Amino acid sequence: MATTQIEPSSEVDDMTDMTDMTDMTDTSEMTSPPPILDVRGVKKVYEDASRTVEAIRDLTFSVESGELACIVGPSGAGKTTLLKIIAGLLDPTDGEVVLEGERVTGTPAGMAVVFQEYGRSLFPWMTVWQNVELPLKEKKVAAAERRRLVQAALEAVGLADVPAAHPWQLSGGMQQRVAIARAVAYEPHILLMDEPFAAVDAQTRADLEDLVRSLWRRLGVTVLFVTHDIDESVYLGQRVIVLSSSPTVVMADVAIDLPDDRDQLTTRSAPRFTELRSQVYELIQQAKRGHRPAAATVSSTES
Repeated sequence: MATTQIEPSSEVDDMTDMTDMTDMTDTSEMTSPPPILDVRGVKKVYEDASRTVEAIRDLTFSVESGELACIVGPSGAGKTTLLKIIAGLLDPTDGEVVLEGERVTGTPAGMAVVFQEYGRSLFPWMTVWQNVELPLKEKKVAAAERRRLVQAALEAVGLADVPAAHPWQLSGGMQQRVAIARAVAYEPHILLMDEPFAAVDAQTRADLEDLVRSLWRRLGVTVLFVTHDIDESVYLGQRVIVLSSSPTVVMADVAIDLPDDRDQLTTRSAPRFTELRSQVYELIQQAKRGHRPAAATVSSTES
């Protein structure tokens, strides 16, 4: 009797291959990209001949790429100190800051900073255009590309009609728009903002808040926004990182589950906005009373 030899079915092989591909796809989907910013156990102690001041005890958090995160805390909580450490302008006593996989040891190339004192960051003898263009010249960007970037940045912040004006000829709100335009033209991967609207009036502040959200959504840039204004943090952010009083730790990380489309009237009058504002407000009050998370208290005792 002849023996019939059965060949493996090509259909079975195809199904096996598809299963293998599915497994590979599932594995890749489970791997999430690392955060753009990692703050790891950052501590800052100031020392001189007469005393030692522990400003920041232990700050650890991360920010995802494309996220808009806000930081709030009591007065003197070290918010500006933290931002300077993240920007590479101040060395931590302990811990590290990692940006895009690289430890920050100086001012990172992919970062721009907007400071509170916009008047000091703009050169009064330069025009609006020249102020916005200056970092691009230092970056050695070609002239044609500089013109394109400056023009686009001025249009984005509503200053395309005043390129030849000097900062001292503009209102405070317009000067801050120049500072924001300069940061945007630089095309940063992450934008740090240190209480940038503290010195402007309420109406201008509302306009600038909406400008920041508009630029964030349009450009896809990561934003870390430091503010002392609780309402501002809830209105702007996707999350609010609440700091304790000094020596500083993270009190809480509050997710802001408001709709992405926000406006000053509808959003601020929504019941959920009020709930989130109250939650952050209560955390700030606890921080002022010296409350700390249990883990931070245990860590302090052990050290």
